[in-house]
Amino acid sequence: MYACIDLGSNSFHLLIARWHEGSYDIVERFSEKVQLGEGLVAGGMITPAAFERGLSCLDTFAKALARYPIEHCWAVGTNALRTAANAEQFLARARKKGFVIDVVPGLDEAALVYAGVISALPSDDVSRLIIDIGGGSTELVVGAGQHRLQSHSMAIGCISWRDLWFSDLPQSEAALSQRLDDAAEASAGIFAGVAGELATTPWQEAYASSGTAKMLSAVCAYKSQAQRTTPGVSLASLQALKTDVMRTVLEPGYSLPGLKNGRRELILPGWAVLNGFMTACQVSELQFSPSALREGMLHYLAQASIRGESPLHVLRAQ
Repeated sequence: MYACIDLGSNSFHLLIARWHEGSYDIVERFSEKVQLGEGLVAGGMITPAAFERGLSCLDTFAKALARYPIEHCWAVGTNALRTAANAEQFLARARKKGFVIDVVPGLDEAALVYAGVISALPSDDVSRLIIDIGGGSTELVVGAGQHRLQSHSMAIGCISWRDLWFSDLPQSEAALSQRLDDAAEASAGIFAGVAGELATTPWQEAYASSGTAKMLSAVCAYKSQAQRTTPGVSLASLQALKTDVMRTVLEPGYSLPGLKNGRRELILPGWAVLNGFMTACQVSELQFSPSALREGMLHYLAQASIRGESPLHVLRAQ
């Protein structure tokens, strides 16, 4: 059995699976909102509260892992553990609990995301644009089949954007509207830096993975009063959500259909980041991919176990 642990800037995830003859069966999935990247923009460090939340989550994961005969386990850390000044202290505490964590660069993270997304798609050579908005960074890949044609890791995510733009929320509609517009414009400015390069590799389909995309896809589906056969987000539907997004702040009792309470604080920054990306890169529609980094980790972990190599070595050899 295989276990993949994804220590993200917003959530920690654990995936346990059986791999057999090139395919896998998911046995368990665990996810906990740790927000390891909380306050990182301002202080440059994992805060004491986030530090303890992360360690507590690892204790929960250890209990889950103990229930299964795990043969191969891989733990990966992403943006918060790449950038925090006290990341090594966290990694050392994790090692004492039995978790050896590979902190991967953004481009390795992008490769894992791409492998995860295409694992759930037809085996063909259709060119696809993949975006994964995390808590502290956003990964972009254009690829065809197993081939990544270009990859990018951008220093923007839903937690960092929340802390930067929405830590003190305006209470007037006009001021909040301006704040959202400013945050979306700043997001577009970041993605404009790669828009030209992305355009040199045309794609036929676009997919978005992970929590922000899942959240906005669900809200758009409810808003349109239709369950789409391919869940996703159009730029038009996203921009039409602006008033509803602001109501989550201006009217505390307002419940936005499709939005889970645990994601409520991330609806504004998530909206701004995705809106900025789609505007800057002229993406009119995205499909949501339920497969993401964890499934990509599983793909490389399975190959590594067969070859007797480390999953990072296998990943970087391709």
